[in-house]
Amino acid sequence: MKIEGFIFNFFGIFAGAAALVYWFWAKDPTGTAALTLCAGLGFLVGGYLVFTGRRIGMRPQDLPDAEVVDGAGELGHFTPGSYYPFFLGASASVTAMGLAFGIWLSILGAVLTFGFAVCLVMENFWHPALPEDEVPTH
Repeated sequence: MKIEGFIFNFFGIFAGAAALVYWFWAKDPTGTAALTLCAGLGFLVGGYLVFTGRRIGMRPQDLPDAEVVDGAGELGHFTPGSYYPFFLGASASVTAMGLAFGIWLSILGAVLTFGFAVCLVMENFWHPALPEDEVPTH
């Protein structure tokens, strides 16, 4: 993941330098803000990839002498299906509708959105993988 992190960090540096040049050349705050946000997003993804790469170590695709079989195996546990994204989207739309119909609806929607976001993030901790969900190894 070091290569991917390097690419995104390089993009962040490039977008930051472009924002500086654009600010001094065009004096346009809108374009400068957009380029600055692009730089921030590049550094955000690049930083995540660099720190995650340090934590998990070398992957098979990072090795120059890797074979296809080196990448075989379990990648981790992924939730097969969840209803939380639907309820999260519905509660976020209730929050947005509250801007038109009243602040009380926004507050209710914000509370629901926060609750469903916590449920979505913590779902794998509350409901761990069942033994029949796991792939048998021979």
